[in-house]
Amino acid sequence: MTLYSRRLLPLLAAALAAPALASAQAPAVDLEFPIERFELDNGLQVVVSEDHSSPTVAIAVYYDVGSRNEVQGRSGFAHLFEHMMFQGSQNIPKGGHFQYVSINGGSMNGTTSEDRTNYYEILPSDRLALGLWLEADRMRSLDISAENFENQRQVVKEERRLRIDNVPYMNGFLEFFDHAYDSFEYGHSVIGSMDDLDAAELSDVQAFFDLYYVPNNAVLTVVGDTTVEEVRQLANLYFGPIPAGEEPPAVNIVEPERTAMSVHSMEDPLATQPMVMVGWQVPPGPSEINDTLQVLDSILVAGQSSRLHTRLVRQEQAALEVASFLEGRRGPDIEVVYAICAGDNHEQVRALIFDEIATLREEGVTQEELDTARTQILRATVSGVEEFLGRSLVLGSDALYYDDPGRINSQVERLMAVTVEDVNEALQTYFLPERATLMTITPAAAESADATDGEETAAGE
Repeated sequence: MTLYSRRLLPLLAAALAAPALASAQAPAVDLEFPIERFELDNGLQVVVSEDHSSPTVAIAVYYDVGSRNEVQGRSGFAHLFEHMMFQGSQNIPKGGHFQYVSINGGSMNGTTSEDRTNYYEILPSDRLALGLWLEADRMRSLDISAENFENQRQVVKEERRLRIDNVPYMNGFLEFFDHAYDSFEYGHSVIGSMDDLDAAELSDVQAFFDLYYVPNNAVLTVVGDTTVEEVRQLANLYFGPIPAGEEPPAVNIVEPERTAMSVHSMEDPLATQPMVMVGWQVPPGPSEINDTLQVLDSILVAGQSSRLHTRLVRQEQAALEVASFLEGRRGPDIEVVYAICAGDNHEQVRALIFDEIATLREEGVTQEELDTARTQILRATVSGVEEFLGRSLVLGSDALYYDDPGRINSQVERLMAVTVEDVNEALQTYFLPERATLMTITPAAAESADATDGEETAAGE
């Protein structure tokens, strides 16, 4: 399952209305996972976290390639390769990767985002060698045939129809990001253009693989019932012979600072209620302010006692649901708030969002709100990394984004260092109306299948 569907589909689930956690001091947790990193001669970064509490291992391979690495006219390649990587390789038949993992008691998947592509397995610890061999074989010798390419091109089209075109609001999300970013790198969707995929040739696919699916452009993480030395031996055995590739070109995303609100609208024939989306420009995810912004995101929307849920859903009863997410992108980032309206009142809902942000900027957050937010974040963090898979994914992304897989162990210290003053400064600096992108999605008659997009005035905001 790709990242865009995991992030956006919960909009339609009851999880958006999760109960608030009681305000409290951050829980006394101490993240001290053993972490060791080494590099193979071909440039592959390997990160190991030994944990013998369960006779299993989690393996993840992070490739430093996402939709931001694509070029105009060839969008969708990063996501296409999430599918292509399961089509067999020199020693593995088509579909064999799934079969080998499944019959050995494991599970597996892959995801694609704007900033990276990953693949992972969970296996019994005595099957660690199998998991590493499977990953190495497709890194070294993926079967990029005309048949496999055409087959997966059609699979991606069907995925687009099922998970985007036939789900309420999903096309609105994609169009929102197109307006929120001037750059092609972040402005286009992960799933890409179907026209671009139709125009692609087999040689384009092979060139993409040769450039990005090389050991010096990847991070391998192993967490669980193993040892650093065992992983070192197996990594050298299976991945060591794979030659390094050319250094992929750097991605340079430059976003001009917004000086006026960008306001848009569209119709969605699948929507039953209007939706309002607002996004504010914030610094890249890998920056010192990221922890502060996570805290602020929690204060805004996390739980029924959060600012926007209290105002929009409980007090004014103007919205059925309200949620938010901080993208965490490696380039210019964005904080997004979205709300499903309770009726044909999208103008009221967007006015309430901006009014509550203005009130928060004027009054500032409280120490109680800060404590509650830190508690929520730490509980989610601890829950996510207690399991081997969650930890292996965090180690991989931190190694790729921050060049620091050990960053997981400083999570508590960093969050406890965030102050009320830090949060209020972020509000004053970034949550300005002129830095915002606004999208209103309204229901359309079923026969009006062609969504319309238009510019609106920002008057009254």
